[in-house]
Amino acid sequence: MKKTMRAGLCLVMLGLGSGIVQAESVEVKKAVQDDIPQLMNMYKYLHANPELSGYEVKTAAFLANKARELGFEVTENVGGTGVVAVLENGEGPVVLIRADMDGLPVVEQTGLPFASTVTATTDEGVESGVMHACAHDTHMSGWYGTAKQLVKFKTQWSGTVVMILQPAEERGKGARDMLADGLYERFPKPDYAFAFHNSAAIPAGVIGYTPGYTFANVDSVDIIVKGIGGHGAYPQATKDPVVLGSRIVSSLQTLVSRELDPLDSAVVTVGSFIGGSKHNIISDKATLLLTVRSYSDASRQQLLDGIARIARGEGIAAGLSDDMLPEVIIKDEYTPAAFNNPEFAEEMATYFKSKLGEEMVVKQPPTMAGEDFARYYRADKSIKSLLFWVGGVPKESWEAAQRGEKPLPSLHSPFWAPDAEKVITTATEALTLATMKVLSKPSKEKK
Repeated sequence: MKKTMRAGLCLVMLGLGSGIVQAESVEVKKAVQDDIPQLMNMYKYLHANPELSGYEVKTAAFLANKARELGFEVTENVGGTGVVAVLENGEGPVVLIRADMDGLPVVEQTGLPFASTVTATTDEGVESGVMHACAHDTHMSGWYGTAKQLVKFKTQWSGTVVMILQPAEERGKGARDMLADGLYERFPKPDYAFAFHNSAAIPAGVIGYTPGYTFANVDSVDIIVKGIGGHGAYPQATKDPVVLGSRIVSSLQTLVSRELDPLDSAVVTVGSFIGGSKHNIISDKATLLLTVRSYSDASRQQLLDGIARIARGEGIAAGLSDDMLPEVIIKDEYTPAAFNNPEFAEEMATYFKSKLGEEMVVKQPPTMAGEDFARYYRADKSIKSLLFWVGGVPKESWEAAQRGEKPLPSLHSPFWAPDAEKVITTATEALTLATMKVLSKPSKEKK
């Protein structure tokens, strides 16, 4: 990055909507602070008006218009409600910056004056309150803040920025759908990809990063257990799917404990077991709903194969015929593990420390949560990709938790209320600085 980012007053071109005016160059930090009142107003609006996965129509239109006002070339309805905003600024690499837009079917209980009162019906037919319980509203606000800064400082970088607003991250399908709709064919294909996620486990405003795997593969698996129903007093005349299902649940526990390397983290959780309707009736079906989490593709396949093997084997042991063996259904809303190239992650962490302060950047362990940002890298592994955290825990809550006085709410909690100003401030600074670093003039990586 040019030294003018840290010193000197020189003239830059500010592209603000319909006009371009002359202004003095300022540091990114000060420029972001100047924008914070506007960004916080945007955050409050987005927070109060969440939309469920795949239905982010108003959100997408609102932010698409904001990007157009900045001078981006904007395309809507990519992969559903997705938005792609492109800013070409001379020769150089291409950087993709992603934010996700969807809220969750959660009834908000934060007590915020701008809390969501929105209700909607999910694809499963459940009517629920809707909340940005994963704080995607901070992601979108930081996305727009970054767009503004990149326009302001456009004389100090050269290349192309592709800023995308992604639908349906919570369903694990938004990135897949945007890629399937020609994201890398219809628009400039990235050399770099950046995104952040707010964290409910790091002090507000602090950056967390994880070299290597940072988020897990996430699979949803249904096991349909068939049986022969009858009277609970005459079990000998039945094939009890509840007993068989219980055996399957117990046997599944050996997949992680006895079949995977103990150093290879994985999770197989049976989150739902549905079977029967009355005390004295043995049903003819039971349904198990599983979440399966892993890091490597090999471990993922081993777990999925093992689930199918155990379900079939327990069915045979229960004396079921071939046509009645348990059915294993792997749902298509699969989220692949997010992987940060270790060298690139450490390089960017060192850079963030030099710009934001050593104490503002901390290494974090990987999580078993899922994030479909991984698909942008997996679609072309030449892309240098970084997904980092920005802490959202308010200072008072963090200090109380450290004293053991108060547990911290997690992401997806109806009580999760991050210190949005600190999240948006740090995220905007970090995304802007990262983009300007890899697009610095003259480009060191591409001639």
